[in-house]
Amino acid sequence: MLRSVAALVVDGVAPFEFGVVCEVFGIDRTDDGVPPFDFRVCAERPGEPVRTSVGIQLTPDRPLADLVSADLVAVPACTVRVDYPPAVLDALREAVARGATVLSVCSGGFVLGAAGLLDERACTVHWRYADEFRRRFAKARVDADVLYVDDGNLVTSAGTAAGIDACLHIVRRELGSRVAALIARRMVVAPQREGGQRQFVEMPVPECTADSLQPVLLWMLETLTEEHSVAELASRAAMSERTFARRFVAETGTTPHRWLTTQRVLHARSLLEQSSYGVEEISRMAGFGTPALLRHHFQRVIGVTPTDYRRSFSA
Repeated sequence: MLRSVAALVVDGVAPFEFGVVCEVFGIDRTDDGVPPFDFRVCAERPGEPVRTSVGIQLTPDRPLADLVSADLVAVPACTVRVDYPPAVLDALREAVARGATVLSVCSGGFVLGAAGLLDERACTVHWRYADEFRRRFAKARVDADVLYVDDGNLVTSAGTAAGIDACLHIVRRELGSRVAALIARRMVVAPQREGGQRQFVEMPVPECTADSLQPVLLWMLETLTEEHSVAELASRAAMSERTFARRFVAETGTTPHRWLTTQRVLHARSLLEQSSYGVEEISRMAGFGTPALLRHHFQRVIGVTPTDYRRSFSA
């Protein structure tokens, strides 16, 4: 059970990413039915102001010893540098040794790497830092194309919004989908953009501009059970097939077929969590037609079978 969460603050910490951790774990939402967290803001020298990346200061009030004893240690983004305080790195290593889960948001992964916690581990980081990250931590298995990676007691995330996804994922993993949904609702964000342990989203629903393919994407979401050819979609977008295919990849990062398949999987995942429909009925409602086809695509995208996913995450 996740009870205690420590946020690490080092020189150059990014306030927004620090705020993401505070928003998910640091606010008392017991009135909404969310279990309380023992939330700690820890630093090498508690009581002394720490500079942030935007010209303001934070004053943490808890020592690194309180970080070592936490169930979850969160490392928000901070200024990337060559060296980090040895006492901070020692505390992170000690926390992991005693069984803590560690979470990094964006460039916070550099701190984990400097502590030697990423060797031979699957992880991610913001795409902007990916090349430098690979050079500095050659033993880490970096995938810069995903929002976050869950590797058991190590959860690493990419940019700001991906930090929200990773935090909510940990809540889902440790406390269940209901608690994650309660927190997400208060934050006015989607409760999930990915699945359970060791799963990640490659193609979240894109945020499109007014003159983009958004109307077509929304129509595809509204008609998941129907088959859609590129010719039909191009006609709806008033484009040639070639132009449409090129624009679609530019806006979503994938092909129309794979994007639609992923959205069907995400819809099936929601039904598995929130409904009592059987797998066969969910297969039809999500547009797959048969349980076998649902299982094939669900396991490819989410990493587990629909039955196993429901057993872990059903509300």
